[in-house]
Amino acid sequence: MQQPPLTSPFVDLFLELCSIPSPPGEERAVADRVGQELDRLGLAWREDDAAARLGSGTGNIVCRIPATADEGVPLMFCAHLDTVPVEGALEPSLDEDGVIRNTGGAILGADNKSAVVAMLEAVRRIVVEEHPHAGIELVFTPKEEIGLLGATELDVSQLRARVGFVYDQAAPIGEVVVGAPSAQELVLRFHGRPSHAGMYPEEGRSAILAAARAIVDMPLGRIDDYTSANVGLIGGGSARNIVPEWCELQAEVRSHDFARVSEVVQHIVDAAAYAAAVSDCTLETAIEPKYRGYRLRSDSLPVRLAGDGLRNAGYEPRLVLSGGAADANVFNERDLPCVNLANGMIDIHTPDERIAVEDLERMVDVTLGIVDAALRPLED
Repeated sequence: MQQPPLTSPFVDLFLELCSIPSPPGEERAVADRVGQELDRLGLAWREDDAAARLGSGTGNIVCRIPATADEGVPLMFCAHLDTVPVEGALEPSLDEDGVIRNTGGAILGADNKSAVVAMLEAVRRIVVEEHPHAGIELVFTPKEEIGLLGATELDVSQLRARVGFVYDQAAPIGEVVVGAPSAQELVLRFHGRPSHAGMYPEEGRSAILAAARAIVDMPLGRIDDYTSANVGLIGGGSARNIVPEWCELQAEVRSHDFARVSEVVQHIVDAAAYAAAVSDCTLETAIEPKYRGYRLRSDSLPVRLAGDGLRNAGYEPRLVLSGGAADANVFNERDLPCVNLANGMIDIHTPDERIAVEDLERMVDVTLGIVDAALRPLED
């Protein structure tokens, strides 16, 4: 019989963190455990005052490790502490193939606790082995999964890093996300007129029918190579036998072309307005920008450092665009160039989420490889 793989303290830490629920706004227990690890390493850290503004139990945690080398590029590594909501038990387990899964029927939480432990373990080795570096800052954010909220509330001007890295791409190690989309969210609320559906249906004005007509005419799905739109939530009505007086649609538009986002949003609003008019309903609209996209040049400093770090760890970098956002979007918008690196997570946000121990270990190597690459003086 094949023997189960041996664990290590940092794999055990990952299993421990994955057993702690931390949906957005409820990251306190995980944040405290991260703080304990930083204390154990003798590192100074602080938690900012973002919790109250976020309506969260946790602010952003920032740990600065002063440089031990006279030259090089100061770095930031960032991971988020929250997961998508947990629907089931958290029972992370290491199987005989060296893969960690949750046997409790819910998400694992590798997104993004795998990044948390990889960064902590890399810093542990740097401290214990007196590994030279040009300055490192660790940032752990809350409420990333519902709109990059923790990073948005972080005072980036207080960071000394010149470039940043997040590990938040569910793909094989080696992918370097050099571009991510901008996004806007829409709430479209149709107002009709209620009436008894059996006795006086002709007196009603169905808000649900208006919303359905709107959806048929909206540009949705994959619109072009860089743009997508989706209606993700629908609610409405008050009873089965009443012509529905209201219906609400929640939608989003994403694109790597910032101007294209506004164009598609306008098409969606126009479709909703027309459907409301022909259905004798009224329409309320609310549009909110969520995050700004970015596109980094292949010869930019963070992309070069990421590539050198991956090669140092034995991987050939692959430059890709992502359809999703990460904390890197916020940092790039705030003028801290930042790339998102794939770290081997599979099927995130689902009960099949998993990650191999080997990938956890290799991302520690990648982190150390980036640290070594940053020791060499590089021009922007």
